[in-house]
Amino acid sequence: MIAPFDAAIRSLGEDFLAGAFGRSYQHWSQAADLSGLFAWDDLNEILTRHQLDTPRLRLFKAGEQVPTHLYTHTSVTKRHQVRRHIEPAHLHEQIADGASLVLDSLEGLHPGVESLAEVLERHFRTDVQINMYASWTPTEGFGVHWDDHDVVVFQLEGSKRWRLYGPTRPDPLRIDVEAPEKPEGEPLHEVMLEAGDMLYLPRGWWHAVAATEGRSLHLTCGLTPKTGHSLLTWVVGQLLAAPAVRATLRLNSSPEELEAYVEELRTEITKALHPRVLGEYINAMDARDPGRPAPSLPYVEGVPAEGHITIRLTTARASLLPGDAPGTVVFRAAGEEWVLRDEIAPALESLMGVGPVSLGKLAAASGLSLETVAALASELVSNDAAAVT
Repeated sequence: MIAPFDAAIRSLGEDFLAGAFGRSYQHWSQAADLSGLFAWDDLNEILTRHQLDTPRLRLFKAGEQVPTHLYTHTSVTKRHQVRRHIEPAHLHEQIADGASLVLDSLEGLHPGVESLAEVLERHFRTDVQINMYASWTPTEGFGVHWDDHDVVVFQLEGSKRWRLYGPTRPDPLRIDVEAPEKPEGEPLHEVMLEAGDMLYLPRGWWHAVAATEGRSLHLTCGLTPKTGHSLLTWVVGQLLAAPAVRATLRLNSSPEELEAYVEELRTEITKALHPRVLGEYINAMDARDPGRPAPSLPYVEGVPAEGHITIRLTTARASLLPGDAPGTVVFRAAGEEWVLRDEIAPALESLMGVGPVSLGKLAAASGLSLETVAALASELVSNDAAAVT
């Protein structure tokens, strides 16, 4: 079955990555039919059945957060847990008065949105958080603001006007040495998103968003940035293997000794920043990615060799590489590494596709016995790299 967002993801291919990505906004009209991805019934179900504390669930109006006591009340359980409950009538009142509803990390609450997050993580090789925004009036919920991460926006229902002002500081960070200045004057661009449209906005671009007429529902997918600062932080960790980096600073040494020590550090840093270091860093981040671990109940003592049981990887950033020894492969996922016989590779390649796979299909695709595939599944499950679904 083709996911409704697959066509949209193809728009984010090599041409986009080499062109607009990180540089400029891009708008795709009618990127895909997204009507089945997430709907109002899904939202009602989540609001009814989940404990959603602020700031995960919040209302915004005219750039200000609406106090939670205006649409919720609290209770205390017999085990002294404080629970917050939505009062639907008061929630409706705030929304009718111009408030926008925001729900963070929707991928942890809805399977279809989780699948979208995993596809984006596989494509961009970074963590993705998907927030949902619902509004009913032309009131701007947040005013003019910028985000510290790139975003991919999917308009699910209704329409929304995005006023884009561009950046005032290149690639700003939330924790930075200087804050971007608020833009002045009129926006550089105005984009109208209709249902099925997709928008990309780079980190640091100032923007303001409002529904145009009637209700609007959209998803904003935040891409965790990997920056030069991220790379250097990782490199510093790798440098701990060098005695000079671990050495205590002898601040009372002579100027000549201090200069010699600094030169030793410079040499170690230069060696660490070799031409292939960026690839090594990306591979290390992929290997460490914990994904979204999930229990595999009732199989607490291993996965039985039953062909109908389905299994999926819990991370979208697993990697499969040739091993150093002949006839071996190296599989890295969820912070673990396995050196396996290369005959296991077809089963792992099937698992690295989109969606869960039955043990029977894994065995058929790889030519392995059902018992061998079940043993592989059990090993991955026991290390939180896979889950039975």
